[in-house]
Amino acid sequence: MWNGQWQRVDQVAEELKTQHRESFRHKSVRCRNQEQREIWAFTKVVRLKKYGRKRLVIVHEKSDLSEAPRFLLTDALHWDANRVFNTWSYRWPVETFHEFSKQLVGFESAQLRNEEAVKRHFCLSCVAQSALQSASCSGGKSERFNQAPENESTIGQRLYTLTREALHNLLQLTQNLLAQGKSTEQVLAVIMPQ
Repeated sequence: MWNGQWQRVDQVAEELKTQHRESFRHKSVRCRNQEQREIWAFTKVVRLKKYGRKRLVIVHEKSDLSEAPRFLLTDALHWDANRVFNTWSYRWPVETFHEFSKQLVGFESAQLRNEEAVKRHFCLSCVAQSALQSASCSGGKSERFNQAPENESTIGQRLYTLTREALHNLLQLTQNLLAQGKSTEQVLAVIMPQ
Protein backbone atom coordinates (compact mmCIF):
# COMPACT_ATOMS: atom_id res chain seq x y z
CA MET A 1 0.00 0.00 0.00
CA TRP A 2 1.51 3.31 -1.11
CA ASN A 3 -0.25 6.67 -0.76
CA GLY A 4 -3.53 4.90 -0.05
CA GLN A 5 -3.48 2.57 -3.05
CA TRP A 6 -1.90 -0.71 -4.07
CA GLN A 7 1.15 -0.23 -6.29
CA ARG A 8 3.99 -2.37 -7.56
CA VAL A 9 7.30 -1.84 -5.77
CA ASP A 10 9.14 -1.02 -9.00
CA GLN A 11 6.56 1.71 -9.72
CA VAL A 12 7.11 3.16 -6.24
CA ALA A 13 10.88 3.12 -6.81
CA GLU A 14 10.49 4.92 -10.15
CA GLU A 15 8.18 7.53 -8.60
CA LEU A 16 10.66 8.17 -5.78
CA LYS A 17 13.58 8.38 -8.20
CA THR A 18 11.88 10.89 -10.51
CA GLN A 19 9.90 12.99 -8.02
CA HIS A 20 11.67 12.60 -4.66
CA ARG A 21 15.36 11.85 -5.27
CA GLU A 22 16.16 13.20 -1.81
CA SER A 23 14.33 10.16 -0.37
CA PHE A 24 17.39 8.05 -1.19
CA ARG A 25 19.84 8.66 1.65
CA HIS A 26 23.55 8.09 1.27
CA LYS A 27 24.78 5.26 3.51
CA SER A 28 28.20 3.76 4.05
CA VAL A 29 27.73 0.09 4.93
CA ARG A 30 30.34 -2.34 6.22
CA CYS A 31 29.64 -5.65 4.49
CA ARG A 32 31.14 -9.13 4.65
CA ASN A 33 34.95 -9.30 4.51
CA GLN A 34 34.93 -5.83 6.12
CA GLU A 35 34.26 -4.30 2.69
CA GLN A 36 32.89 -0.76 2.87
CA ARG A 37 30.16 -0.09 0.27
CA GLU A 38 28.47 3.18 -0.58
CA ILE A 39 24.73 2.92 -1.23
CA TRP A 40 21.76 5.23 -1.64
CA ALA A 41 18.75 3.75 0.10
CA PHE A 42 15.10 4.45 0.78
CA THR A 43 13.43 2.48 3.56
CA LYS A 44 9.90 2.36 4.93
CA VAL A 45 7.57 -0.10 6.63
CA VAL A 46 4.86 -0.91 4.08
CA ARG A 47 1.84 -3.20 3.94
CA LEU A 48 1.92 -5.83 1.21
CA LYS A 49 -1.17 -7.64 -0.05
CA LYS A 50 -0.18 -11.22 0.73
CA TYR A 51 2.55 -10.65 3.31
CA GLY A 52 1.36 -7.97 5.71
CA ARG A 53 3.69 -5.36 7.22
CA LYS A 54 7.33 -5.57 6.07
CA ARG A 55 10.30 -3.25 5.95
CA LEU A 56 11.10 -2.38 2.34
CA VAL A 57 14.57 -1.13 1.42
CA ILE A 58 15.19 0.16 -2.11
CA VAL A 59 18.93 0.30 -2.80
CA HIS A 60 20.95 2.00 -5.52
CA GLU A 61 24.73 1.64 -5.69
CA LYS A 62 25.31 4.73 -7.86
CA SER A 63 24.73 8.25 -6.59
CA ASP A 64 22.87 9.24 -9.76
CA LEU A 65 20.43 6.32 -9.19
CA SER A 66 20.94 5.30 -12.83
CA GLU A 67 21.15 1.52 -12.39
CA ALA A 68 18.25 -0.81 -11.64
CA PRO A 69 17.43 -0.77 -7.92
CA ARG A 70 17.73 -3.75 -5.62
CA PHE A 71 14.62 -4.44 -3.52
CA LEU A 72 15.16 -5.94 -0.06
CA LEU A 73 12.32 -6.99 2.22
CA THR A 74 12.47 -8.07 5.86
CA ASP A 75 10.23 -8.99 8.77
CA ALA A 76 12.52 -7.00 11.08
CA LEU A 77 10.51 -3.79 11.08
CA HIS A 78 12.91 -2.05 13.48
CA TRP A 79 16.05 -2.56 11.33
CA ASP A 80 17.57 0.36 9.44
CA ALA A 81 18.73 0.24 5.81
CA ASN A 82 22.37 -0.34 6.83
CA ARG A 83 21.55 -3.46 8.79
CA VAL A 84 19.26 -4.87 6.09
CA PHE A 85 21.90 -4.33 3.37
CA ASN A 86 24.67 -5.72 5.60
CA THR A 87 22.63 -8.86 6.28
CA TRP A 88 21.88 -9.25 2.57
CA SER A 89 25.61 -8.99 1.78
CA TYR A 90 26.23 -12.07 3.95
CA ARG A 91 23.14 -13.97 2.89
CA TRP A 92 23.24 -13.59 -0.91
CA PRO A 93 26.47 -15.61 -1.48
CA VAL A 94 25.00 -18.38 0.68
CA GLU A 95 21.82 -18.40 -1.41
CA THR A 96 23.72 -18.59 -4.69
CA PHE A 97 26.01 -21.33 -3.36
CA HIS A 98 22.97 -23.29 -2.16
CA GLU A 99 21.32 -23.01 -5.59
CA PHE A 100 24.57 -23.98 -7.31
CA SER A 101 25.02 -26.98 -5.01
CA LYS A 102 21.52 -28.29 -5.56
CA GLN A 103 21.23 -27.72 -9.28
CA LEU A 104 24.69 -28.04 -10.77
CA VAL A 105 26.68 -30.39 -8.57
CA GLY A 106 23.88 -32.72 -7.61
CA PHE A 107 23.34 -32.24 -3.88
CA GLU A 108 19.63 -32.74 -4.30
CA SER A 109 19.93 -35.99 -6.24
CA ALA A 110 23.02 -37.40 -4.53
CA GLN A 111 22.45 -40.78 -2.93
CA LEU A 112 25.52 -41.04 -0.75
CA ARG A 113 25.58 -43.80 1.80
CA ASN A 114 28.08 -42.65 4.40
CA GLU A 115 29.35 -39.52 6.12
CA GLU A 116 32.74 -39.55 4.37
CA ALA A 117 31.09 -39.60 0.93
CA VAL A 118 28.89 -36.63 1.89
CA LYS A 119 31.93 -34.69 3.16
CA ARG A 120 33.89 -35.47 0.00
CA HIS A 121 30.94 -34.42 -2.20
CA PHE A 122 30.59 -31.18 -0.25
CA CYS A 123 34.32 -30.36 -0.48
CA LEU A 124 34.40 -31.02 -4.22
CA SER A 125 31.33 -28.82 -4.64
CA CYS A 126 33.08 -25.98 -2.79
CA VAL A 127 36.13 -26.37 -5.03
CA ALA A 128 33.93 -26.42 -8.14
CA GLN A 129 32.14 -23.25 -6.99
CA SER A 130 35.47 -21.49 -6.38
CA ALA A 131 36.79 -22.56 -9.77
CA LEU A 132 33.65 -21.38 -11.57
CA GLN A 133 33.70 -18.01 -9.85
CA SER A 134 37.23 -17.37 -11.10
CA ALA A 135 36.54 -18.65 -14.64
CA SER A 136 36.13 -15.93 -17.21
CA CYS A 137 32.91 -15.75 -19.19
CA SER A 138 32.83 -13.82 -22.44
CA GLY A 139 29.91 -11.82 -23.74
CA GLY A 140 27.62 -9.28 -22.17
CA LYS A 141 24.59 -10.21 -20.13
CA SER A 142 22.26 -9.97 -23.11
CA GLU A 143 24.49 -12.29 -25.15
CA ARG A 144 24.69 -14.91 -22.45
CA PHE A 145 20.98 -15.04 -21.71
CA ASN A 146 19.49 -14.63 -25.17
CA GLN A 147 18.06 -17.63 -27.00
CA ALA A 148 21.00 -19.30 -28.73
CA PRO A 149 20.75 -19.59 -32.51
CA GLU A 150 20.70 -23.17 -33.77
CA ASN A 151 24.36 -23.15 -34.81
CA GLU A 152 25.56 -21.90 -31.39
CA SER A 153 25.80 -23.81 -28.15
CA THR A 154 23.14 -23.40 -25.47
CA ILE A 155 23.77 -21.84 -22.08
CA GLY A 156 23.79 -25.32 -20.54
CA GLN A 157 26.42 -26.47 -23.02
CA ARG A 158 28.51 -23.36 -22.39
CA LEU A 159 28.23 -23.85 -18.64
CA TYR A 160 29.29 -27.48 -19.01
CA THR A 161 32.30 -26.41 -21.09
CA LEU A 162 33.25 -23.69 -18.59
CA THR A 163 32.88 -26.11 -15.69
CA ARG A 164 35.00 -28.72 -17.46
CA GLU A 165 37.71 -26.15 -18.30
CA ALA A 166 37.71 -24.76 -14.76
CA LEU A 167 37.96 -28.23 -13.22
CA HIS A 168 40.70 -29.18 -15.70
CA ASN A 169 42.70 -26.09 -14.68
CA LEU A 170 42.08 -26.84 -11.02
CA LEU A 171 43.24 -30.44 -11.39
CA GLN A 172 46.36 -29.33 -13.28
CA LEU A 173 47.16 -26.82 -10.54
CA THR A 174 46.60 -29.47 -7.87
CA GLN A 175 48.78 -31.99 -9.72
CA ASN A 176 51.60 -29.43 -10.10
CA LEU A 177 51.46 -28.43 -6.43
CA LEU A 178 51.49 -32.06 -5.29
CA ALA A 179 54.43 -32.77 -7.64
CA GLN A 180 56.30 -29.92 -5.93
CA GLY A 181 55.87 -31.76 -2.64
CA LYS A 182 53.10 -29.58 -1.20
CA SER A 183 50.83 -31.19 1.39
CA THR A 184 47.07 -31.43 0.84
CA GLU A 185 46.61 -28.66 3.43
CA GLN A 186 48.99 -26.39 1.50
CA VAL A 187 47.18 -27.18 -1.77
CA LEU A 188 43.84 -26.39 -0.14
CA ALA A 189 45.24 -23.10 1.17
CA VAL A 190 46.23 -22.13 -2.38
CA ILE A 191 42.86 -23.11 -3.85
CA MET A 192 40.69 -21.69 -1.07
CA PRO A 193 42.68 -19.10 0.93
CA GLN A 194 41.22 -18.02 4.23
